[in-house]
Amino acid sequence: MTMFRAALILGLLSAVGPFAIDMYLPAMPAIAEGLNADVTSVQLTLTAYFVAFGVAQLFYGPWADQAGRKTPLYLGLGIFILGSVGSALAGSIGELIAFRAIQGLGGAVLMVVPRAIIRDMHTGTQATKLMAMVMLVISVSPMLAPLAGSGLIAFGDWRLIFWVLCVAAMASLLLTATVLPETLAPENRVPVNLANLWRGTKVLFRDPVFMGLTFIGGFGFASFMVFIASASFVYTGQFGLSPTGFSVAFAINAIGFFAASQAAGPLGEKFGILPVMRLAVIGFATFSVLLLVILLAGFVSLPIVIAGLFFANACLGLVIPTTMVMALDPHGAIAGLASSLGGTLQMVTGGAMVVLAGLFFDGTAVPMVAAIVLCALFALVLALRTLAIMDRAAKAAVQP
Repeated sequence: MTMFRAALILGLLSAVGPFAIDMYLPAMPAIAEGLNADVTSVQLTLTAYFVAFGVAQLFYGPWADQAGRKTPLYLGLGIFILGSVGSALAGSIGELIAFRAIQGLGGAVLMVVPRAIIRDMHTGTQATKLMAMVMLVISVSPMLAPLAGSGLIAFGDWRLIFWVLCVAAMASLLLTATVLPETLAPENRVPVNLANLWRGTKVLFRDPVFMGLTFIGGFGFASFMVFIASASFVYTGQFGLSPTGFSVAFAINAIGFFAASQAAGPLGEKFGILPVMRLAVIGFATFSVLLLVILLAGFVSLPIVIAGLFFANACLGLVIPTTMVMALDPHGAIAGLASSLGGTLQMVTGGAMVVLAGLFFDGTAVPMVAAIVLCALFALVLALRTLAIMDRAAKAAVQP
């Protein structure tokens, strides 16, 4: 299978999960009104999805190492369909939170398995290239999904969005059954038992590079989760945008991330992965802090917020795909476990940051950006420490 075809298939599968997030963002104020819920409760529908999404990865990864990559996809997509139907029929905010968690339990498979498939096929810069190509396909989500969601609520109510997600998951099942090849040969499969899981988990937890890279990407992703959970209320409430206007503003912020992610592979080949990631994390922290300072100085406007987040997210686009690949590279024998553990830690980190930010969120841009800055500073501290360890290891490896 060519790299382009692999990227297209894996990207389409991987995009279902982000669509479950991005498509309903314009409808969050309408959900609050329709279910008579407050902002914090509506944000919990995202937190429930992310936390369930993260925890379920611990199950799918080891199972994918034992059973191959396709069987877990079938089950996960089936669970996702169940959660989508339940969300569409929810009669209260509590029911919606519960069914969004079920959606997350199923959607987690679309994070773990495609990443493990990429590791099956490639390593190093080739894997970074494929990961970036997959993310290019996924990039239609933040650009088109909110617009699609605002279009759907113009013709119906917010429940229609979940029916569309149900249809998308059914199409993914068909794609998995008919087009996606099995990439894990039977002789390379690892039996799932507590001894193997505990042995592999200890290896990963004791690896400071794996843990450091995981949390660098985790805090980077957490900043994006904070933005996702808050942006619809900030852009429509504080700045008065319509659902369609919010969708356009959200797409602009997301374009920076996904456009930069396409440069991760080429830049890594030309300048080295470590220098690129170091500069990208520094840039992410710098732009985030600069935006917060400008807002605290009283210069609060929609163009400033969009521009600041655009540049910060562009730096983030160089960080997340690179950390994913580098964390998995030394652990090919347990790629599924490593992918699932890393994904779980990242999602739980993101969910915790959304809850923390929600305690101080007042519907304006300053608390949202302050939480993003906190994520950026955590990522910067971890990056400086982890990359120093990797530099020392690289120098030791070339010495006679």
